[in-house]
Amino acid sequence: MPHLPDVLLWSIPAFVLLAVIEMVSYRLHPDEEAKGYEAKDAATSVGMGLGSLAFDALWKVPIVAIYATIYELTPLRIPVLWWTLPLMLLAQDFFYYWSHRGHHVIRVLWACHVVHHSSEKFNLSTALRQPWTTWTVWPFYVPMIALGVHPAVIAFTSGANLVYQFWVHTERIDKLPRPFEFVLNTPSHHRVHHASQGGYLDRNFGGILIIWDRMFGSFVAETERPVYGLTKNIKTFNPLRVATHEYAAIARDVRAADSWRERAGRVFRGPGWSPAERAGAGEIPQAGPPEAGARASVQEPAA
Repeated sequence: MPHLPDVLLWSIPAFVLLAVIEMVSYRLHPDEEAKGYEAKDAATSVGMGLGSLAFDALWKVPIVAIYATIYELTPLRIPVLWWTLPLMLLAQDFFYYWSHRGHHVIRVLWACHVVHHSSEKFNLSTALRQPWTTWTVWPFYVPMIALGVHPAVIAFTSGANLVYQFWVHTERIDKLPRPFEFVLNTPSHHRVHHASQGGYLDRNFGGILIIWDRMFGSFVAETERPVYGLTKNIKTFNPLRVATHEYAAIARDVRAADSWRERAGRVFRGPGWSPAERAGAGEIPQAGPPEAGARASVQEPAA
């Protein structure tokens, strides 16, 4: 088994230091338009991050077992070398793009990912607001395992991808020089991703590279100032409700459904989906491509 560092664990002190520096920067140089920090919101984000570490350790047991089984069954092997590791990081970023996009357009997956978008602030603490149900992510990386990538490499590259994305959760960095903005996911691109305006919804899914969004038609440049959060914000700082509110909303919709087709749609269609007959009776149908309106899901009432 390749011996690769736990980059996420080693990066935690840097996360804390950079977040403190950002907080101080708002004190020294306030920005009336920037959202900045709110104590309860930041505490919730940190709590969600700590909870995700505990739950990820729990989900890791069956996921590693599945990955290990697939790895043993495939005859292929990709060695961990100085030149193969960057290629595997590139492949992981590609599959991350599709995982991220899938978690916006399929409601049961969105129920996991909505946690990360639930803050109305956008700062480095927002990067720590991670879901507790990441068991929905592992299927997207099965192709890499089947091609002979060791499960430990998936863990390493996924951690590296997550560490990279920490710094893009800020309003303190404006647009970077054009070559960087063209290739990389930057704070400007990720501000768009966290925005709740209609033109910004469900765009810029890239992790490290923004080229996937340019290639697959999901890129939008930052023009107007983003409004962060969900299209219907949950107005709660309770970590348990932040982690589960969309699952509860799905359960309510499934119970109220009139048919098995509607029940399936409430789970596997887009977060804002509703059957045509109900839309005609007063519900507003979603417009645009399948990924449009993914944050318009029914949310739990505020605490």
